[in-house]
Amino acid sequence: MKPKVAFICVHNSCRSQMSEALGKLFASDVFQCYSAGTEKKTELNPDAVKVIKEMYGVDMNQTQYPKLIEDLPKVDIAIKMGCNVVCPIVYAKHIEDWGLDDPTGKGEDEFRKTAKLIEEKVKDLAESIKNNVIEL
Repeated sequence: MKPKVAFICVHNSCRSQMSEALGKLFASDVFQCYSAGTEKKTELNPDAVKVIKEMYGVDMNQTQYPKLIEDLPKVDIAIKMGCNVVCPIVYAKHIEDWGLDDPTGKGEDEFRKTAKLIEEKVKDLAESIKNNVIEL
């Protein structure tokens, strides 16, 4: 059975949603992807949706929506986005913080940089899981 990975942020509208989309795109053969927030917005960040669609051909509005942490199934790995707030306790066998700056309000170039960083981190995470670097 593939491990369950949750990408956690505050509003679950931008970085965590981008991570879920790119996790599904690049690592669905290695892990199951989820995202959630400590609070939730009513919709996904439109700039995040636009950039992920332009760069990767994935329409997040078709398959994803903001969710709360309590809506998640039990996960094996929790990835915090780096929200500079105290995250609630998330029970997982492995927890890491990616320390990603929020690109909201900083223009499309920042969203593109963030997407590329997430792509790299998702691929690295998949390799770590495949090579048993992360103990589950």
